[in-house]
Amino acid sequence: MSAREAVATLTGATPQGAPAAFTELPAPKDSSAPDGPLAWQGYDAARARAATRTGEDESVICGTARVAATEVVLISFEFGFLGGSLGERTGDRLEAAYTHARERRLPVVSLIATGGSRMQEGMLALLQLQRVTRQSALTRAAGLPQIAVVRDPTTGGGWATLGAGADVILALPGAQIGFAGSRVRPPDADPYAYTAEAQLTAGHIDAVVRPEELRDTVGRWLTLLTDGTRGPGGTHVTVAAAEPPAGLGHCAPPATGWDAVSLARDPRRPRAEAYLDAYFTGREPINGDRGGGTDPGMLCGFGVHEGRTVAYAAQCGTATLPAGYRTAARLIRLADRLGLPVLTLVDTPGAANDAEAERSGAGGAIADLFAAVATARVPVTSLLIGEGGSGGALALAAPGNTWATPDSYFSVIAPELATAILKRPPEETRATADQLRLRPQDLLALGVIRGIVGRD
Repeated sequence: MSAREAVATLTGATPQGAPAAFTELPAPKDSSAPDGPLAWQGYDAARARAATRTGEDESVICGTARVAATEVVLISFEFGFLGGSLGERTGDRLEAAYTHARERRLPVVSLIATGGSRMQEGMLALLQLQRVTRQSALTRAAGLPQIAVVRDPTTGGGWATLGAGADVILALPGAQIGFAGSRVRPPDADPYAYTAEAQLTAGHIDAVVRPEELRDTVGRWLTLLTDGTRGPGGTHVTVAAAEPPAGLGHCAPPATGWDAVSLARDPRRPRAEAYLDAYFTGREPINGDRGGGTDPGMLCGFGVHEGRTVAYAAQCGTATLPAGYRTAARLIRLADRLGLPVLTLVDTPGAANDAEAERSGAGGAIADLFAAVATARVPVTSLLIGEGGSGGALALAAPGNTWATPDSYFSVIAPELATAILKRPPEETRATADQLRLRPQDLLALGVIRGIVGRD
């Protein structure tokens, strides 16, 4: 797929680039020395052949386009031009594109297919990675979203900057993705590890999207991510808090502490998926912690509630893994940058505490989520929908804006564990549950929650 074919897939333009659909930005003036900065013999001839073959004069084209209902700055790589490699002229174009995005306050969508830095320009080509990263960081600080669509192949510095550095990363099926290109990997490397599907499993990308679904998917993401209220330059603007969802389960408050625990642990109780489906008219998930981990028990993403975008992070009733906490922290920081309110659903018996969780940095991951919630400039609303097991649950709860359903509890520790620590016989667990004052009405009386939600 050429650069312009990729643009056409995303925008509906013709590959030749209909002016109404894709308007190419003027290319910065080329001041290259003969055969480039290294005087690499034959470099000019190679570029000329690449231009003849592809119809492009550089490895990237940049312009403005409309994807669904949203105007964007669109960057598209031409792999047929010297392997989509990054050189100084590529850096010039990318910097101009990012600058235009900030001036016009437009999101950036990158259609990436690259083999990395251009060898014929040596270290000056490699330095473009620092240049591109700075432009991406400035755009992020301005509160503008960046979406990457990873095509085949995407390796080297292009993946490590434009690709992996984007807010949302989508990939085409079977795309080769990795920092190491196919010719520089260890000979015994598992080729599957460098595929879009493997990167999804490892939490490095958010979704694998078929070409025929790409336009609608990117269009939905753009609608969600551009609904925020960041001012010019990313300045903070007051954002209205998300309202807590209505309760879906048991209506009556529990009579005893153990009743509260039993209701929360009832396998028939509505879980996070049911609450998200009832609350949102449409949503798109993010996947993984970008560090090699995923947690199916933590659902994160963005959805539409009563016509506006709300970010969500929801526990599913399982022990939360370190990757789950890191994914939630990533979600909250992204929402904060974009000026979007956050909803969290609290439901876990506690943080995973096995040896693998400790090796994966459970403490640091929980601390990072506590910090993300505490420092968010946008409002965070939390609803306790089931078990609230100690600090592993509290990390996802908003200080001063946490609500609870009648079939939930929140406790400093599980009643069984409290009984064991206090060296009480097991038959005293029910009495211990009462002493912990963990029922929703107890939490309200103690000022731990703002209120108890009922059915609509």
